[in-house]
Amino acid sequence: MVQSTAAKLLLAPISLLYGAGVGFRNWAYRRGILRGISFAVPVISVGNLSVGGAGKTPHIEYLIRLLDPYLNIATLSRGYRRRTRGFLVVRPEMQVEEVGDEPLQYARKFPEVMVTVAEERAFAIPEIVGRRPDTQLVLLDDAFQHRAVQPGLNVLLTQYALPFTRDYLLPSGRLREWRSGYGRADVIVVSKCPPELDRAAAEALIAEIDPLPHQRVFFSYYAYAAPYYLLDPRYRLRMEQGIDVLLLSAIANTDYLAAHLRATAHTVHSLEYADHHYFSASDLVNLKQKFAALQGQHRAVITTEKDAMRLDVHRDYIAEEKLPVFVLPLEVRFHFDEGPVFDQLVRDYLQGFEA
Repeated sequence: MVQSTAAKLLLAPISLLYGAGVGFRNWAYRRGILRGISFAVPVISVGNLSVGGAGKTPHIEYLIRLLDPYLNIATLSRGYRRRTRGFLVVRPEMQVEEVGDEPLQYARKFPEVMVTVAEERAFAIPEIVGRRPDTQLVLLDDAFQHRAVQPGLNVLLTQYALPFTRDYLLPSGRLREWRSGYGRADVIVVSKCPPELDRAAAEALIAEIDPLPHQRVFFSYYAYAAPYYLLDPRYRLRMEQGIDVLLLSAIANTDYLAAHLRATAHTVHSLEYADHHYFSASDLVNLKQKFAALQGQHRAVITTEKDAMRLDVHRDYIAEEKLPVFVLPLEVRFHFDEGPVFDQLVRDYLQGFEA
């Protein structure tokens, strides 16, 4: 939610106190009082300066698709809102409460990848290598502020609609740390761009970001595929039929997704919950009622892949009530034909890696 000007002013003292604490911690790392640990295995971090919604999960999946054919990959996430503690290797048959929605999504989509969760990444990476000594790359999910680990390649995401240059520290805005933190990044990806992006608009944003000499800026967007039926992915939904959609979501920001659906569906109605919300039985009853209230002959519930992980425990109810819940898959694409440039940058890091 975007704060009003009055709210920002009221919250400014708290933001300054928060910023002082974060600033002191970062100062301690700059002065060497605190030190990040480097490892004998390549580590790529994908994170952001703000809380949620920048698209870390799709960009991690992009890297998996790029590198999995050649390398033994492990992913390491915190496992946000999971109801377990410590280091765990994620298996596809696990429940979302055990490991979190994003790690479970990785495990089910890429069963050949070692997917792990842990609060302390610096202790988890040796655990990964100990359990799988042939690991050739660790992908850190949402670890830009987790400075106990020093990644070899630091990828920073920032949303096109609200880049970090126009945001403010928590709680006035969404920034986890001062804007100057962008200087730690090796690569900056402006994510969730419009599918059609003018080069002049991109250049203006690059000038606004003011990248450092060692930084490269890319612009990415989502390419959506046909939604698949939650209970049987073989069945796909044809959006060109002009259907009425009920968008069920519990993610940080639905604006980009809703805009895509409005361009293809007849009508779009939204049923939103807080980010990472665990859907309850009453939520499913509410979903049934909202869906029944839709007008028109062609109707469907559409949700995200991340939300599908948390809906999985309600499969029986969805089947019994014959709710047409479809999952909308997506993949990251880069504007201006710069996907190969990004890919080569990643490969150059890996090829030049020295333990």
